[in-house]
Amino acid sequence: MYNRVLVVDDHDAILHSIGKILDVLGVNAVDAAQYCDEAYLKYKRAKLDEAPYDLIITDLSFKKDHRTTKLESGEDLIEAIRPHDDTIKIIVYSMNDHLQKVRYLIDRLGVNGYVCKDRKGSKELLEALKLVKSSNIYLSPQIREARHNTNNLEIEDYDITLLKLLSKGKSQEEISQMFKSKSIKPSSLSSVEKRLNRLRIQFRAENVVHLVAQAKDLGLI
Repeated sequence: MYNRVLVVDDHDAILHSIGKILDVLGVNAVDAAQYCDEAYLKYKRAKLDEAPYDLIITDLSFKKDHRTTKLESGEDLIEAIRPHDDTIKIIVYSMNDHLQKVRYLIDRLGVNGYVCKDRKGSKELLEALKLVKSSNIYLSPQIREARHNTNNLEIEDYDITLLKLLSKGKSQEEISQMFKSKSIKPSSLSSVEKRLNRLRIQFRAENVVHLVAQAKDLGLI
């Protein structure tokens, strides 16, 4: 089964429940983290010690507290890890079931499993652990259509980045400058404006504020 597992969740009861499921599978080396910066440090430490985790199970949403954090969500954590590590298995265990969010995490970030926290969550997580170990992808039944439903909005990574920056209060001019500094293309102000116009039409948004609200409702940002 798995050699070392890192479980990331800010609820003690969930951590305990996942621990029991892993125990059933005979997984003894299990570490826990209750916020994403802590999880990332543990992930990096394990690699430096040459005893890396072969599985991460993480929630997406974490309540803010007194800590100043760089990684505020499970998505941030995955985005920090996956571009540099395509071997570690990652299972999302979350109440967020927005189809666009699932599609982004599975298709763009290479998440291996997505399990919904509901009354059947523990049973599905056990199934996911077995399938993912065999290099299969697991999706909870209610969200399997996320990868196949062509009626949902299709947006690119560029659009996600643009929407996230807008949600943080960045102006179009600031976004253009940030894109130029990071070599993200297209980066010109006119290109950013055109992309925003396209997104407003696609989301049927009246203005930028409405566009950001729509994106949040869909779980894109």
